[in-house]
Amino acid sequence: MTKFIQLHLLTAFPAGNLNRDDVGAPKTVVFGGATRLRISSQSLKRAWRTSDIVEKEVGDFLGTRTVRAGTEAANVMIKNGADQDSAIKFGEQVANQLGKAKKENKTKEKESPFIRTETEQLVHLSPRELDNIAELAKRKASGHEVTDKDLAAILTSENMAVDIAMFGRMLASSPKENVEAACQVAHAIGVSASVVEDDFFTAVDDLKQLSNEDAGAGHLGETAFGSAIFYSYICIDYELLLKNLNGDEELARKAVRAFAQAAMEVPPTGKQNSFATRAYASWVLAEKGEAQPRSLAAAFCRPIYGENMLSDAIERVETFRDNMNSVYGQTIPSKSFNVLTNSGSMESVLNFITE
Repeated sequence: MTKFIQLHLLTAFPAGNLNRDDVGAPKTVVFGGATRLRISSQSLKRAWRTSDIVEKEVGDFLGTRTVRAGTEAANVMIKNGADQDSAIKFGEQVANQLGKAKKENKTKEKESPFIRTETEQLVHLSPRELDNIAELAKRKASGHEVTDKDLAAILTSENMAVDIAMFGRMLASSPKENVEAACQVAHAIGVSASVVEDDFFTAVDDLKQLSNEDAGAGHLGETAFGSAIFYSYICIDYELLLKNLNGDEELARKAVRAFAQAAMEVPPTGKQNSFATRAYASWVLAEKGEAQPRSLAAAFCRPIYGENMLSDAIERVETFRDNMNSVYGQTIPSKSFNVLTNSGSMESVLNFITE
C-alpha cells in the first residue's frame, strides 16, 4: 500500500437535522459566499466508530472514551471486597493518573462521592489499558501495594485501539502517550446554498380526543431542519496508521476497510427518529499514492443550483479533479463508483484502497 489514502464522497440527505448547534438548528458554514449545511467531523467520526460495520470488523480493538475510568476501578475494587472509601480513594488516584480528577461540589446536595473518581476531560483508552486498570484494582482490593510506577504503566502503546490509531488522542498529563491521528476528516458541507427551515408540529392526546371535551392538541412544538447533498473528504496516512498499530498490517487493513465502508453507509444519529435521514453515498472516489493530499471542496465554491444537482455535482467534482491533476502534472491512482450511472461498486473501491 502507499502512503496516503483519500476518499471523496457525495451523499444526498433529505430533510433532517443530523448535527445540531447550540440552539438545536442544523450546523452551517458560509462557503463561496453562500450558507451551506454542515456536518462536523466529530459527529461523523462518532457515527463511524460506533457503527455495526466497524464493530463487526474490529470490535475487539475499539477504544472507550470516558470520564469514568477511575469510577470503573472503584467499582472493581468494591466487587472484590474493598470498602467504598478505599475504592473511591484508589479511583481518584487512577483519575489523576489519566488526567485531573473532578472535585466534589460542596454546594450540591446528594452529589455522589464517586464524582472524585471521574476525570475533568474525556479520556480515550484502549481495551488493553482498561484491562490494566481492572487488574490494578483487583490487586489493590486484595491488599497488595499499587505504586506510582504501576499507575504510570496503565497507558501503553501495546495493542493500540484502532480508533485511537485512526483519530488520535491527547493526554495533557501523559504527553508521551499522545497519539497523532492517522486519519483526517473534513467537515461535510453542502454543495448548494441551503435554508434552515422550521417544522411546526402538534401531537394529539389520545385520551383527550376520546373524551370529546377538548379538540386542542396535547403538545405543540417546533424543530429546525434542512436538506443538502454533502461533499465529504477523508485522508488517511497509512504509514502513520501502521506505526500507531505497531506494524500490525492485517489490523490496519481491516481498520481502513471498515471505516471507509462506514463512511459510505453510516450517517450521524441526530434526529433520526424524527426524520429518518438515512442515505448511502451516491458517488465515491478513492485515491492513493505518495502525492500530497488535497481536498476537492473548491469544486463547489460556486453553489450548485437546478433540478439535476446530484449529477451536476458529480460532473463538477470529476472535472475539477481532472483539471487539478493536469495543472499539477500528477497521476494519482484512483477507483470510483457512481450510483446514478450504475458504474463501479463499493467492493471494488474497498479492495482498491486495501490491496
